[in-house]
Formats: sequence, C-alpha cells, structure tokens
Amino acid sequence: MNLPRKIGFFSAFILPALVIAGCYLGGWYNWIAILFVFVLMPLIDHLAGIDKQNVPKDQQASVGQEFYYRFVTYVWVYVQFAFLIWGTSIVSSGRLTQPSEWIGFTIGFALVTGGIGITVAHELGHKKSALERFYSKALLMTVCYMHFYIEHNRGHHVNVATALDPATAKKNQHFYSFWLQSVIGSFQHAWELEKSSLKLKGQNVVSVHNQMIWFVLLPIVFCAALMFAFHNFTWVIPAFFVVQSILAFSLLELVNYVEHYGILRRETSPGQYERVNPLHSWNASHLISNFFLFQLQRHSDHHYNAIKRYQVLDHYDQSPQLPYGYPTMILVAMVPPLWFRMMDPRLDTWASQAADPVTYAFKS
Repeated sequence: MNLPRKIGFFSAFILPALVIAGCYLGGWYNWIAILFVFVLMPLIDHLAGIDKQNVPKDQQASVGQEFYYRFVTYVWVYVQFAFLIWGTSIVSSGRLTQPSEWIGFTIGFALVTGGIGITVAHELGHKKSALERFYSKALLMTVCYMHFYIEHNRGHHVNVATALDPATAKKNQHFYSFWLQSVIGSFQHAWELEKSSLKLKGQNVVSVHNQMIWFVLLPIVFCAALMFAFHNFTWVIPAFFVVQSILAFSLLELVNYVEHYGILRRETSPGQYERVNPLHSWNASHLISNFFLFQLQRHSDHHYNAIKRYQVLDHYDQSPQLPYGYPTMILVAMVPPLWFRMMDPRLDTWASQAADPVTYAFKS
C-alpha cells in the first residue's frame, strides 16, 4: 500500500484536535467538529469519489501483517483515554457556560469516542491477540457499551441479516424503533451468550467469571475514578460521562442501521441460513470517510471475513452499494421519510436480484 494511503489512516486524529481547538476558541466554535463531520467531510467525500482499489491478493497476507496499521489503532487507544481525561477536566472546570457550548462540545466529543473510538474497538475486538482484545474492551468501557464485545462477535456475526439479529433493521423500520430493538436486544442477547458460555464451563452465572457483570461495573468504577481524580463530586462529571456515552453508542446504532437495513439471507432449512457473503451488507467505498473510519464502510467484506484487518478489506461491485458515505447516510437515517424514499427502491432492487441466483451469484 502506497505512503499517502498509509498516512490517510491517521486522518481520524483530526477530529479530537478539532474538538480541542473549538473548546479553547469558545462559543460556537465548539460546533466545528460537527460541521466538519456532517458538512465538510461529505463534500470532500463527493469530490474524492469512490475508491475501488483493492490490495492485490498476493500482497494481502504481507500487508495484513504490517505493524504500522496496528500501531495506528494502538495510538488511538491512548489518545482516546487522554482525550476523555482532558474532556472531564474541561467540564469540571466550568469553562463551558452557555447551553450552545455544552451541546456542541458534548456532541463533538461523542463523535470522537463513538464515531471513531467504537470503530477502533470494533476492529481490535475481532482479532486473536489478547492485547488487541484488551484495548477493544478498554475503549468500549469509555462509552458504557462493553457488552458489544460479546454480542457483536458471538451474536451479530452469527445472526446478521436474519430476524434473530437485533442489530439488523427490518424493511420499513425507522431508526428510532431500531434503536430500542438493538440497544435492548443486544444487551439481553449478550447476557444469554455469557450465561451459556459459563454453563458449558461449569461456572456460576453470579461469579467473578461472568464478563457481563464486569462490563456493567467497570464503566461505573471508571467514572467514579474520574470524579476522585478531579475532586469533583457534583453531578457534572457523571452526567457528562453518561450523556457522551449514550450519544456515542447511538452513533454506533445509526451505523448498524445503515449497514444492514432490510437485507436478509435466505433460509435454506428451518433455522438454517445461507452463509454470509459480501451480498449481505450495505457497502460504501468512499475514499475519505473510509480513511476516517478505518475502512469500516467496506462492511460487506468485513462480514464475509470478520478477522480480516481493515487495511486489506476489499471492495466488491456485487455488494449492495450505499449512495453516500456514513456521515451523510446517518443524517438521512434520522429522517425516516427521507431514508425510506432513498433506500427502499435500492433495497427492492437488491431483493429482486438476490432472488435470482444466476444474476446475483457471488463470485469471489
């Protein structure tokens, strides 16, 4: 992979820098990160166009093992924790005085911890390395969504594009209904998965071995530690921590909604479904937003081969394609009539093609 593309994956670090700059400039500048993500980035995305370039098959193994790409994600972990400590110091200091400052700062903050932080946690959580999995859980702790580590890997990737998956939106289901379905359903399913795992190991559900208990407690302990660190025992720190967490994981759920809206796998026999392939997720190969999101938008290939590292994910022309990158699509998703008008015809086209195994057969 050439040097400009390698450097491109550091573009994600622009976002926390914008939040910090906006905070110190004050006032409406606290909205600068939001404007960057939802106005400037879609414009740049449009101008830069679609990137269909794939790493050649004979180079994927070597590029996939390059430490550089893991290094970028490792650096992000430490940046996010430093950013969260800095943000806590800001809200604790009383620097933010106007409602507009609070709103802009908190949303911008969540774009960092959720939009990029959860994306990095997602990438790391799929890997076999104990260090990467630890980093994944640490990042998820900062947004009160640690159960995602269990449900995403052992639930979503198994049940995606079926009615069994709470993170797969149904056709004509608006985002706000989906949010409740995914947030509540994913948490419940993670508990069930953990209970089943403990039962197989002969361990008690209520015990130190239950990860879900730890996943509930650790964000609370972390928030309390922040309060002690800044000697601030008012409502400000926990309120900020909880609100930015809700906004962060809501951003994740917007992405889930966009990635899987309406797509279903064929049921080959009762309770059995065709194997997941790149036809079963919405794809977006927009160059610039994929740099910021570590190629998460090449989601079709990610579900086809979940352990594949972000730098070698492939674009498939056969995959159902989103008309715009995630920054634009999540805005559209928040306006249901606009979303249905834009996506339902595309979903109908996909369904009609998918019904014909000759015209829509997946060719690797």
